[in-house]
Amino acid sequence: MAHRVDARLGTLSLAALGIVYGDIGTSPLYAMRESLDGPGHELAVSDANVLGILSLIFWSLVVIITIKYLVFVMRADNEGEGGILALTSLINPEGHRRKRTRIGLILVGLFGTALLYGDGMITPAISVLSAVEGTEVATKSLEHWVVPIASVILVGIFAVQRRGTASIGRMFGPVMVVWFATLGVLGVTHIVGEPSIFRALNPVYGFDFFLDNGFKGFLALGSVFLVVTGGEALYADMGHFGKRPIQIGWFGLVLPGLVLNYFGQGAMLLGEPSAIENPFYRLVPEAWVLPLVALATLATVIASQALISGAFSLTMQAVQLGYLPRVRILHTSATEKGQIYIPAVNWALMVSCIALVVGFRSSTALAAAYGVAVTLTMIITTLLFAVVARDRFRWATPAVAVGTALFLAIDVAFFGSNIFKIPHGGWFPLVIGALIFTALTTWRTGRSILGERIKRAQLPLDTFLRSVFARGAPMRPAGTAVFLFSVPDMTPPALLTNFRHNDVIHEQVVVLAVVTDDVPRVLPAQRAQVNDRGNGVISVVLHYGFMEEPNIPRGLSEGQAARLGIDPLHTTYFLGAESLVVTEAHGMALWRERLFALMSRNATPAANYFGLPPDRTTTVGMQVEL
Repeated sequence: MAHRVDARLGTLSLAALGIVYGDIGTSPLYAMRESLDGPGHELAVSDANVLGILSLIFWSLVVIITIKYLVFVMRADNEGEGGILALTSLINPEGHRRKRTRIGLILVGLFGTALLYGDGMITPAISVLSAVEGTEVATKSLEHWVVPIASVILVGIFAVQRRGTASIGRMFGPVMVVWFATLGVLGVTHIVGEPSIFRALNPVYGFDFFLDNGFKGFLALGSVFLVVTGGEALYADMGHFGKRPIQIGWFGLVLPGLVLNYFGQGAMLLGEPSAIENPFYRLVPEAWVLPLVALATLATVIASQALISGAFSLTMQAVQLGYLPRVRILHTSATEKGQIYIPAVNWALMVSCIALVVGFRSSTALAAAYGVAVTLTMIITTLLFAVVARDRFRWATPAVAVGTALFLAIDVAFFGSNIFKIPHGGWFPLVIGALIFTALTTWRTGRSILGERIKRAQLPLDTFLRSVFARGAPMRPAGTAVFLFSVPDMTPPALLTNFRHNDVIHEQVVVLAVVTDDVPRVLPAQRAQVNDRGNGVISVVLHYGFMEEPNIPRGLSEGQAARLGIDPLHTTYFLGAESLVVTEAHGMALWRERLFALMSRNATPAANYFGLPPDRTTTVGMQVEL
């Protein structure tokens, strides 16, 4: 048994290398170059500057990734699921007095979620571009082919997503083992000639760097941040593999490989400052550049996976929590529930990535756009984690305050240095984040308004049933009729319409509501709440977690609902479909109402989303004014 557990842990750790650490793992391709020679803060490649940058890189990896994320933030898992939305869902109200504060924190968490989508567009673009640009080191004749080659690679990356993160991870994991081992070996080959480079482990060199370079040194911090940009993706992907495999991969291979490579680049630059034009590829002799380009390209293909799979997880969570309309979600693993594929998100990211490659045309230009959104998201994560640590974990307030102040100081410093990138492309992820935030809040607010409009015109279920059976028994066709409605204890419009037009009540009537709880998953035995209303009418509430895709026929066979003995072959499902009319009535602005109506029309049909058999599903329409 222990052997099987160890084998599974090893398999997951290997797969995690192929998914989680690609973004951080390919930063050596460009981070050192941009830190010393980035646009707007070109620095002399002197001993003091090289040691200062290396010190900042090392302590950023230790403090941000190791301590903040792996030691602290990953404790805030919502029953195994990570990511900023899962973190937001851990914030629970404690009385009416804190309701407004909680709503504010949820909105902040939503904005952080929206920003991650912008990051998800830039990460594959900059990673692939930086790898393919290595061909320019080998031969300038391929310079004009960099953008076309990068675009073709991106198409391939997104085309294989349907295979699922498990199979992709198993395929990419061994490649990433070779990649991180190569990073370490390349670094060691130069460190042995300049072992004094390890002086940079002393944080004093980082402080001296700022004293020597002033404002330029502060701007360089925005490029140093490139070494930790995968932190949020690491947290978001926790649900795919679990906490332990991710930690094993980091301490066992990723951190040592990264540190050795960065220090190897630094050691080379001490003796050859001109290598700053592309220090990563200058680590090898010219004859080895093209093979290294091929390996780096494979690694950057994998790097793209972290944010792509993270975007899938965030989208599913947003749908289940009511912040996005229903989308088609495909589960790609029979054993790991968190491994999913969302075609709409996949193809939207692909188009965006290719547009970025064509528009910016170089990794240096994209680096100028990279970092603003991620640093802001990291600030939000720090704030939300502080609330969860104090309110849910019951950590001592002084300890939470000190830890939060330390992490916030670092996050804000990184954010401040990245603000200056906004005119040079940093506006892009902010615009994407603002658009997605608008969509998230519009859908949530629209659904709330829609629910209120419907509720006003509704009849309590008990009142309806008393009225029906007080007049004598109606016709009772054989079989079961399941009426779906989002408001428990109220009469579904489809039930009311069916009775008015046909004057029938089925032999067995199930009035069904689907509720998404603030947990990733609900045990099947606890899925259903059943309330017998008499006369063959039963109310059922099916509970699902925000990482589960509801399947109503299966849900009616689980927990308390199983005792109803519903025969799928003799069951008809009735759905209500709202036809939305945009009006100037009190609610949202007209443009937001139109956006909500557009999103509603393009949502995946409820019958498909809830797994209902199309030949046994009837949709009853109703018009609702917004």
